[in-house]
Amino acid sequence: MKYHVPVLLNESISGLRIKPEGTYLDLTYGGGGHSKKILEKLGAEGKLISFDRDESALSNNITNNINLELIKSNFKFFDNHIKERGIDKVDGILADLGVSSHQIDKVERGFTYKGDTKLDMRMNISDSLDAVEIINTYDQEKLENIFFNYGNILKPRNIVREIIKQRDKKRILNNTDFIMILNQIFKKEIGYKLLSKFFQAIRIEVNDEINSLKIMLKKSAEFLNRKGRLVIISYHSLEDKIVKNFINKSSFSSDFKKDMFGRKEEFFLKVTKKPIVPSSDEVKINPRSRSAKLRIGERL
Repeated sequence: MKYHVPVLLNESISGLRIKPEGTYLDLTYGGGGHSKKILEKLGAEGKLISFDRDESALSNNITNNINLELIKSNFKFFDNHIKERGIDKVDGILADLGVSSHQIDKVERGFTYKGDTKLDMRMNISDSLDAVEIINTYDQEKLENIFFNYGNILKPRNIVREIIKQRDKKRILNNTDFIMILNQIFKKEIGYKLLSKFFQAIRIEVNDEINSLKIMLKKSAEFLNRKGRLVIISYHSLEDKIVKNFINKSSFSSDFKKDMFGRKEEFFLKVTKKPIVPSSDEVKINPRSRSAKLRIGERL
């Protein structure tokens, strides 16, 4: 079994517009598929630094190319690592924001609602906060906010109230415990589409994904060379909206970022007016790619 099938591989590498002598960052190494393709286009003077917070991803070194350096880190800290190496600017930054197939399929990692496994969902297993902690200790307001903001659960109040009532009787440890509670709340066996919203919301909170994404995007504008490319693959509307607004408006809202004199601050030229999505052939080969959206910005 492959560690992870790279999504929108050719489209994302083409979007980077790689220079053989350039310096590039792959912020989500995963199975190494995107990194391998970047290395194929680099010359002897080129450099690729790839990051992943998951130790198991970095142990999956698919190449011994001397142009590649692997670093275990959350991508929001990429600036610290490149500055330590004397790098002030890079020519391209790639991030695939999806959970890897390896993380989903390895049931003990607790990302999946299939089977029977302890809830975990940590991308970095050395982090202290996991899904069990969130479900069993967060108060009513915090759980409501997570489900509403990260899972698009529109009326979470009564759902959360019942979850709290059930956890007071018995600690919620496994995915099957949580699913059984949801089935009782909805008075039916809920479908995978709705179930995935709850699991997505908890996973985002466990890994601080939205905050990390925003920090990384801000830093990308600072560390990209002029005409350097920012290439981001997202998988749900919340992520995509953040990426879209940052590339198009240089902010995380629908309005342009402005300086103290009211002048628009523009970081990027949008290369993709609409997101690039996987072809029907790619979705057939890799069904998990179906929700992917690729956006590309070029540093002004």
